[in-house]
Amino acid sequence: MDKAFWKHKKVLVTGHTGFKGSWLCLWLQHLGACVTGLALEPSDTPALFEVADVAQGMDSIIGDICNPETVKKVFQQYRPDIVFHLAAQPLVRYAYQHPVETYETNVMGSLHVLEAVRATDSVQAVVMITTDKCYENREWYWPYRENEALGGYDPYSSSKACAELLIASYRQSFFSTQTDSEYPVAIASARAGNVIGGGDRAADRLIPDIIHALQHKQTLLIRNPDAVRPWQHVLEALAGYLQLAEKLYQEGANYAEAWNFGPYEQDAKSVAWIVKRMTETWGDKLDWQVESDEQPHEACSLKLDCSKAHEKLQWQPKWNLQQALEKITQWHRAELNGDDLRQCCLQQIKTYMNTPNQ
Repeated sequence: MDKAFWKHKKVLVTGHTGFKGSWLCLWLQHLGACVTGLALEPSDTPALFEVADVAQGMDSIIGDICNPETVKKVFQQYRPDIVFHLAAQPLVRYAYQHPVETYETNVMGSLHVLEAVRATDSVQAVVMITTDKCYENREWYWPYRENEALGGYDPYSSSKACAELLIASYRQSFFSTQTDSEYPVAIASARAGNVIGGGDRAADRLIPDIIHALQHKQTLLIRNPDAVRPWQHVLEALAGYLQLAEKLYQEGANYAEAWNFGPYEQDAKSVAWIVKRMTETWGDKLDWQVESDEQPHEACSLKLDCSKAHEKLQWQPKWNLQQALEKITQWHRAELNGDDLRQCCLQQIKTYMNTPNQ
């Protein structure tokens, strides 16, 4: 990515108090962007947003994307050049318990953001973050491409597929070069694999559960040891979002479409593999067992084909899965040592930027 491109760019990040949003805001600050965030209060304790002092270098607005007037007001006040929409209800099991909230946030929240974009003539590029789970999962061996059918067995996955349809509709109806739009806006959706990294505290996520069990000498409970996911460090996905935003801003409609960002196929590993390798990387013993209670349905196999991002964006993963686990261990060791976690994050960002492609 071009550091000079981001200097003084006005960037709005929804969901900036979350795990991925916090890392993105720190990276944008490092690049010299003028960053504004819109999100609810952090839901995790302790939140990465707070322990890494993310608010230090940005304007942080606490508000709900489900309130259209709040969203529109923030857009009109800060008049961003580029928008990253990350705000979401991101948890599969939580969505089973709170399906209405999940659809309201993931679908209607996205709609309010798109409507605010329509009403704000400063915006030139928008990256809407969905998920790899938006595909109709057929539990097959092959990775999914961007032109595969959308679907979703569970409410979370379905809500993200709905968001993808919404984004595509708005792109064609209001932001296409073939419409009578008063100003050009290039909008893309980004579908990332399972992101992992230091500071993730979300419930029902494997790495946070492993770290917690290791630190507290507890037995780890896992749901499906054979489930395969496209694991990648959070900086891998964010690098893709940043590179995509640059292309949208500079070349518009040529990049206004859906994009996969995932690891190389050899880093799509099972839950059991992650538990074993993370424990070895941490350097301690961990007992684990499979939960005996009946669990709601979750996909067993999921891989992404990222050929398009490799070819058209020249985006490629830089850290393999083992390196990602080492960076996570490094971050949490720094936390235990009482180190400056903002500087720890920024140092990992700098290291990533200086790492050559695999």
